[in-house]
Amino acid sequence: MRKRLLNKMITRLRLCIAGLILVIISLFLFSFTIQKMKEDFLKQLGLTQSAADHKIAGSLLSGSLDYYGVRKVLMNDRATVVKDLAAYAKQYAASDAFKKEYAALKESNKPAPPQKIDTPEEMRANMIKMAKEFVANSEEGLKKATPQTKALLEQMLEQAKKNLKDAEDPNNKTIKAWAQNYEMLKKMTQEGWERSMKEWEAAYPANHLLYIRVKLQNFLEATEGIDYDAQLYEKNNKKYFVKAEYERKSSRWKMAYRAGKDAVETARAFASQWISEIK
Repeated sequence: MRKRLLNKMITRLRLCIAGLILVIISLFLFSFTIQKMKEDFLKQLGLTQSAADHKIAGSLLSGSLDYYGVRKVLMNDRATVVKDLAAYAKQYAASDAFKKEYAALKESNKPAPPQKIDTPEEMRANMIKMAKEFVANSEEGLKKATPQTKALLEQMLEQAKKNLKDAEDPNNKTIKAWAQNYEMLKKMTQEGWERSMKEWEAAYPANHLLYIRVKLQNFLEATEGIDYDAQLYEKNNKKYFVKAEYERKSSRWKMAYRAGKDAVETARAFASQWISEIK
């Protein structure tokens, strides 16, 4: 059961390293902080090493924050928190455990091979088989018919025999049309699958760091030009941006705004540095 739940979780995960940074930023919204890494870091969060790695992996893979069971601690220096959490996450991203989870996620998103397309001969055989079964079932039903249902079942049997005759007709229009388009359909199906495979390979490269690089770049683009001095106003106990254009910004932009300049710019610097290291 435990393995099934883990597999189910992994298949739902959508690896998004932009989530790495945004998760780091999101931590501030829940008042998380750390002063040191490793033991002190984990003690403050109330986590074991295993639990911490599991939560970081889940957050890295899903692009969301898994904070269940994490102890809330006082937040002091946001920039320091970003650096520490980023370093911890970056270290774990290079681990065999994380690579294994990435590989599982990649495999779970792999396009299934195309289903075999029936040849015209196979299609005819299947149609005849189904038509014969329909006839046999109709004949059996007619034997048990009541006066009220007999007429209806006789009509069904008559239609079943007609369907069988049509299926056995060498000039069946459906079979002819299938035969004319069979090769094209097979080719299109194969090409569609090959196209999906190329897209999958591009989305999930063998080197997980290449995927990370793309997502880090996405993060930089999403958090570019944040107006940290943007003015807000309150209406019905909810805050809104004075500038209407800011209200139309993405949720990531708004999250970055809430996290603040120290957190976001530190995260952006970290992302840029990591990108430069990934070849």
